[in-house]
Amino acid sequence: MTEEPEKMTCQEFQSQLAELIGSGENVDGHPHLQTCARCRALLADLQTIAEAARQLLPIEPPEEDLWERIKSAIKEEEDSAPRS
Repeated sequence: MTEEPEKMTCQEFQSQLAELIGSGENVDGHPHLQTCARCRALLADLQTIAEAARQLLPIEPPEEDLWERIKSAIKEEEDSAPRS
């Protein structure tokens, strides 16, 4: 069972880190980070990597007709598939 956040081991904190980041919580304020330089450094490294990844692949909205083209391709494939 997990202890209080400020008494967590690094392993316990790191096992929850992905979930904490994914939840949108402000992980920087987590009690474990107040006393653990190793996990603070890990979080800083992960934040740097995530920021670099966002800059490499900017989020672009899909083309307006994308879903229609997908549905059309699926229907075309279904229509051309041999019937058993």
